[in-house]
Formats: sequence, structure tokens, C-alpha cells
Amino acid sequence: MGELLSIGELGKRAGVATSALRFYEDQGLISSQRTSGNQRRYQRPMLRRVALIRAAQRVGVPLREIAEALHGLPSDRTPSASDWGRLSRKWRERLDQQIHGLEQLRDDLSGCIGCGCLSMKTCSLLNPGDGATKLGSGPRFLLGNSSKDVG
Repeated sequence: MGELLSIGELGKRAGVATSALRFYEDQGLISSQRTSGNQRRYQRPMLRRVALIRAAQRVGVPLREIAEALHGLPSDRTPSASDWGRLSRKWRERLDQQIHGLEQLRDDLSGCIGCGCLSMKTCSLLNPGDGATKLGSGPRFLLGNSSKDVG
């Protein structure tokens, strides 16, 4: 199977604390083999898995979705370009929606800051009379509701 890495070596090469690697393993995101002394040893393909985990976390993908994606990748070899392609296609729509949401947040914040009130509760333009409370808790306008839905 090639060179096996200790938890310290994997952590150093991946730029991740060993405690994070143990957590990832507890969550089933990565796997190790155990030596006769019960020390963890990782196959080199785990480096790519850890890189994927970190990149996905950086853009806000929940661990549950990361785990689902990793279960679709081979665990005994470095994933191929087609393996990565399948995974990226699955996440592309999700990431596009996330980008759209962030752009909308940016644009809405600019408008609100320009108004000067900085209050969704008292804003006479976006939320007259605090009608958004009828839509439920949370950032209703950022979740796709609009002031037209309030009435």
C-alpha cells in the first residue's frame, strides 16, 4: 500500500492539528490502520481527503455533507480526476446558491447602510411596520422572502 504516515506526519503535511485528525477519524471522514503498539498510521491518499475536508469547511459545507461526499470516493487509492469531477458537480449548485446568497447579503447591506437606520425592524422601505415577524424568525429577506410577502 506504500508509505504509511504517522498522525504527526499527516498533521504536519496537511497543516492540521492531530486533534482535528482524530476528530475527523471519529466522524468517519478519514481512516487509519493501527500498529501493534496501537498507533495510527495513514495511507497517503488521506492527505487529499484532509485537504478536501479543510477546503469544504472553509466554504461552509457542513461535516454531514462532507462525509456523504467522501463516502462516494475510493478509500484505498488517491481519487482520480473523474472522482473529483463527480464530487465537484454535486457541490457546484450548492456553492452557486451560497455565492448568490452572499452577493444578495452584500447588496442588501449596502442599501441598508446607505439608508442609515441599520434596522430591519424599523426600516420603512424593506420592513414597514415590522411585518416580517409574520414570516417567522431568522433573516427572512435574505432567505428569499421579500417585503412583498409581508402584508
